[in-house]
Amino acid sequence: MGHILAIDQGTTSSRALLFDPDRRVSSLSQQEFHQILPHSGWVEHDPDDIWQTTLLTCRQALETADTRNIAAIGITNQRETTLVWDRKTGQPLHNALVWQDRRTVETCRRIKEEGHEPLVTDRTGLLLDPYFSGTKIAWILDHVEGARDRAARGELAFGTIDSFLIWRLTGGRVHATDATNASRTLLFNIRDNCWDDDLCALLGVPMSVLPDIRDSATEFGTTDPTVFGATLPICGVAGDQQAATIGQACFQPGMMKSTYGTGCFALLNTGSEFVPSGHRLLNTIAYRLDGKTTYALEGSIFIAGAAVQWLRDGLGVIDDAAATQKLAEGADPEQTVTLVPAFTGLGAPWWDAEARGAVFGLTRNTGPAEFARAALESVGFQTRDLLDAMNRDRQITSDNPVLRVDGGMTASDWTMQFLADITGVPVDRPTMTETTALGAAWLAGHQAGVWPDQDAFAAAWSLDRRFEPAMERNDADARHSLWLDAIRRTRSGL
Repeated sequence: MGHILAIDQGTTSSRALLFDPDRRVSSLSQQEFHQILPHSGWVEHDPDDIWQTTLLTCRQALETADTRNIAAIGITNQRETTLVWDRKTGQPLHNALVWQDRRTVETCRRIKEEGHEPLVTDRTGLLLDPYFSGTKIAWILDHVEGARDRAARGELAFGTIDSFLIWRLTGGRVHATDATNASRTLLFNIRDNCWDDDLCALLGVPMSVLPDIRDSATEFGTTDPTVFGATLPICGVAGDQQAATIGQACFQPGMMKSTYGTGCFALLNTGSEFVPSGHRLLNTIAYRLDGKTTYALEGSIFIAGAAVQWLRDGLGVIDDAAATQKLAEGADPEQTVTLVPAFTGLGAPWWDAEARGAVFGLTRNTGPAEFARAALESVGFQTRDLLDAMNRDRQITSDNPVLRVDGGMTASDWTMQFLADITGVPVDRPTMTETTALGAAWLAGHQAGVWPDQDAFAAAWSLDRRFEPAMERNDADARHSLWLDAIRRTRSGL
């Protein structure tokens, strides 16, 4: 007893990891799935792909395990991605609308022009942007024939991916989410910790479709025995960035982590204090345990590792992502190629849904090496924008905290060193790189009574390598100024 199955359902793949009682990964399975791009700026997933790849990876991870030793399941998920399904059959009405999807730009613009954004931000901590779930729910209800009438009759259910998986895993018995995922919908009042009637009415979302909201570590039901051949309790749920915050043991106010996957997301723990942002960052719930809410400031970058995928799949200039580090190391130092990867708009602190990607500084000598370096550098530049905004919100001008990092891109020493150089902040990479899954596992294991409390879990955090800033600050500032100029040109269409 004491093994935890962690489901990490992400944007490009589903993963399942089995943690042993010593919190080590004893087995891991991963399966990529298809990205559906029906129009420019639209991104969808086939719900059956999500479900089948989740089942497959879980069963593979459990192949060598005795299910009697599984104490609990923890779930972490791509946030904001939206599904609506039939409560009776469990069948989705439409493909999932992914967090990157921008089809509700006009809806968000209209609501802003009507003057409602201050209310939305005050109650949710969010900005009016297609990124979040609320306008996506309304789009599905408005574009699937008969959906609004069915929702009014109580026949439909909305869920982010965690809710969808809980529903399927429990055989349709549980329709629930946790506070971290609820806080990403534009419908959840994070001050009062409940669904908000006024916001639901404003966005045109009937409350009848919404799931029950629970703590991040609590009982979410048990799996149907037909799923894994046993009845296993689901005891922990958190959105992927909050799970990574927990996995990085950022339990104290002022601690900060940044995850580099498809996108990049930096979270700063602000404790029990709701800290309104004056620099277009988000307020979000870091976790809710025993009914007590811990808040965070968040900066969201839509494209990080996806820029490397673009080099591979879109341009064909690399064969695999790992090649970018060697290429970047060999790039011409005399060229200053800048990539603004606004493929689906710009996130924090710009929040420009209509911006699109651009490359500046091209010459006849520009080749794959310079493109690779520009893609990796764009991650560092965007992170600096976030940290600068966080520091201004916290009124900090010196003594920046250490940045704990995780995600696939952190395997690149070149990228992490540039990140430290351009931000001027020491960057700590942990020995345990599976921090998102670990966070979900800790929630489940702690709830099940087989994993340690926060203090003991935090004490076990282990450093792999610290990257100290080595670039002269004047040089870093000059490089960042070129980036800001590229952002200005991208947003203005110059």
